[in-house]
Amino acid sequence: MGTNDQTRSLPRGLRLVAVAGAAALTLTAGLATPLDPAPQQARAADDGKVLTVAVAQSVDSLSPFLAVRLLSTSIHRLMYEYLTNYDPKDNHAIPGLATKWESSPDKLTWTYTIRSNSKWSDGKQATAQDAAWTFNKMMTDDGAATANGSYVGNFKKVTAPSPTKLVVELKKPQATMVSLDVPIVPKHVWEKVSDFSEFNNDKSFPVVGNGPFTLTDYKADSYVRLKANKSFWRGAPKFDEVVFRYYKDQDAAVSALRKGEVSFVAGSPSLTPAQAASLEGADNIQVNDAPGRRFYALATNPGAKAKNGKKFGDGHPSLLDQRVRNALFMAVDREAIIEKVFQGHAVEGEGYIPPRFSQYYWKPSADQKLAYDPAEAARLLDQAGYKKNGDGKRVGKDGKPISYRVLCHATDPNDKAVGKYLQEWWGELGIGVQLNCLDNVTDPWLAGKYDLAFDGWSVNPDPDFVMSIHTCGALPATPEDTGATDNFICDKKYDELYARQLAEYDPAKRADIVQQMESRLYDLGYMNVMAYPNAVEAYRTDQIKSITTMPAKAGNIYGQDGYWSWWSAVPADSGGSSENASSTVVVVGVVAVVVLLAGLGGFAVMRRRATAEDRE
Repeated sequence: MGTNDQTRSLPRGLRLVAVAGAAALTLTAGLATPLDPAPQQARAADDGKVLTVAVAQSVDSLSPFLAVRLLSTSIHRLMYEYLTNYDPKDNHAIPGLATKWESSPDKLTWTYTIRSNSKWSDGKQATAQDAAWTFNKMMTDDGAATANGSYVGNFKKVTAPSPTKLVVELKKPQATMVSLDVPIVPKHVWEKVSDFSEFNNDKSFPVVGNGPFTLTDYKADSYVRLKANKSFWRGAPKFDEVVFRYYKDQDAAVSALRKGEVSFVAGSPSLTPAQAASLEGADNIQVNDAPGRRFYALATNPGAKAKNGKKFGDGHPSLLDQRVRNALFMAVDREAIIEKVFQGHAVEGEGYIPPRFSQYYWKPSADQKLAYDPAEAARLLDQAGYKKNGDGKRVGKDGKPISYRVLCHATDPNDKAVGKYLQEWWGELGIGVQLNCLDNVTDPWLAGKYDLAFDGWSVNPDPDFVMSIHTCGALPATPEDTGATDNFICDKKYDELYARQLAEYDPAKRADIVQQMESRLYDLGYMNVMAYPNAVEAYRTDQIKSITTMPAKAGNIYGQDGYWSWWSAVPADSGGSSENASSTVVVVGVVAVVVLLAGLGGFAVMRRRATAEDRE
């Protein structure tokens, strides 16, 4: 669901272990494994063309009411239509399930015309009643509001006077009414669900949808299979199936690309510089390196708490001091991270929104910027009362040496590389760093049992959602629940700015307020953006003839704000052109017989905490 760059409302006892990962994509060729010694072809109906997208990230949920990971939300964009979509050329709002929309003069009533040529995969007509039911369920059921409840929090009433007319009444003006990133689901299917907080939509197939693809099969931590919707109103996809296959080892996915066993690899969430360099110039392989829509950050535990005021977790108390947080960031050499870790495949991080979204992109002023300055960082720590002892170690109020636990993703090489630099840089300040690299960062993060963590989100063209996750309203109701929050931040001034931007329709004025919010986050120091990584991905030119990038100029293929890439992809041996593509395409070249890798097996997947590689 809507970007990003989260899991909500599950009692902790029900949270299952998650394999944290990133996004790598594959088209697999014949391969026998110990679990399945006989290679099996991944066949679509009529033995059609199959595009397998191999991912190094687990699905958190196949329910669009719960899913927040980039992989899961990307799949839902293929399964369900939203009221509106984003043009792949320049991100402006275009028709989706709604063909047009208009607001009342006071901006409090919005009327959408629902298209009459969209059908659910079971043959029933998609109507305004489906949209009204989806929004009303989110408004009245906390479980259904888990992923994207912020979009409907200001809704007063939603009705469907006719099959093609949807009316949304608001409590106050809301600027996101043409960018509601909420999948619309079929009422006649979902009204049978009894508990939205637990239903993961992963037991009965095919799953009824009206998007360009229909979900037909799923195995946790192994694969997700979708079949082309030949009657999709915008036009049928060229590939007969898309299969997302799980790879825990990113190097293994890159190796499979070299062998022709996979068609596309995007990485974790991007390829490492070494991986990209190794693929440059390889036969039938093209590397795509474009400005990304993600940021890469260090999140500081602000003292986990719930809406009811109860605190939990065990974040280091020194981090409650803004001077300490700012000092730590001033001891991070972001230029070195760009040069040595990303090797130029990123730009230095500053504000919360990447420069790709120029309207909302913000940079600190010269006197505000927390530039790399270890001496000033040391002075701030001294000022805060955290001085060095005789052994050169900073000590806390309890007299014990300070050592921070930093959550990192075991599958992300960038986390590990940056973590080693933190150990060096902060070590010079007299602070210890314990890297806690896990396959599952979900449980300690939800429990607030960390000091800092690597974090990051994919940002949508409209920034509302990614800004909403730092509001007080996003906190969990109780310590036993899971809110919509990213990092337990709750700041009254920030909340006031958030409410103002949501009600502001003037684009320039709204952008200014959003930038003020970024400035506030920057000063608070709970979210320290280190880099804006490029989207570095690679694909086989003998398997895909053309595919849409987004945006048209210097755009990415994986993780788009829409379904454009996989919907538009043309098999290399099709002999045709990408008739459906509505944006610039990357021309490439013969798709071979595709065979699925044997299942890697996995845990029963429930919703999981979204972090650096997670959100759409």
